[in-house]
Amino acid sequence: MRSDSEEKSPFGRGFVAACIVVGAVLLCGVLLLVSALISDDGHQAAVRTPDAPVTTRVQPVARSSGCGPGTDDHAIPSTAPSVDSWEVSRRVVVPRSRTFGPARTDPDGFRHCFAHSPTGAVFAAYNVVAAFADQDQAIATIRKLMVPGPDTDALLRAQREAEPSDSAPTQVAGFRVVDAAQDRATIMLALPVESAYMSITVTVSWYDGDWRVQPPPPGEALGAPFSQHRDLGDFVAWSGV
Repeated sequence: MRSDSEEKSPFGRGFVAACIVVGAVLLCGVLLLVSALISDDGHQAAVRTPDAPVTTRVQPVARSSGCGPGTDDHAIPSTAPSVDSWEVSRRVVVPRSRTFGPARTDPDGFRHCFAHSPTGAVFAAYNVVAAFADQDQAIATIRKLMVPGPDTDALLRAQREAEPSDSAPTQVAGFRVVDAAQDRATIMLALPVESAYMSITVTVSWYDGDWRVQPPPPGEALGAPFSQHRDLGDFVAWSGV
């Protein structure tokens, strides 16, 4: 017997399964808790469709110092930002800009130091997907990328206990700024899945001079809520592939 979510979804069980796979790739194949997509009674939880739009909220963003480049451009990006180059980072194609970052790359390939602006947050969000694509660097990535606190500590414990796995990396096809404030931004990223797209939601906070990812509460998945999209009509199409 099919669940309500399968009946309502135009993509069906295959799409939901693909969401699980893509989410697993996002966080090293282990930190995505399947319980975020499966309810307590064993049925698939509903994955939001494009019919339930997210309201974009925009708040003023002020300049602030950090390790990334300074910029006077604090507009919410509604078109594809200019880039100096698209580069492969941990098998994921990501943007680089002298205006928005990243300004630094560690010896292990971790890219950081982005501009304190909404566009800088978008650049940082794209690099989040790349940062988690290398499972061998999972512990170091969590420590460098996530805002410190109990929820990040929980992710570290889960990673240490996880079985290693290998998955092909995903690529980002577009973005949407859900909201942006001085020290916080929420970005939806569109990822290709089968013949359509799913979106993940990444919230970054300005911490210690750079954008860092706000960890999910225990029991919730990094990247949730997930949504289904037939095309990129709800996003700014922006990719290097």
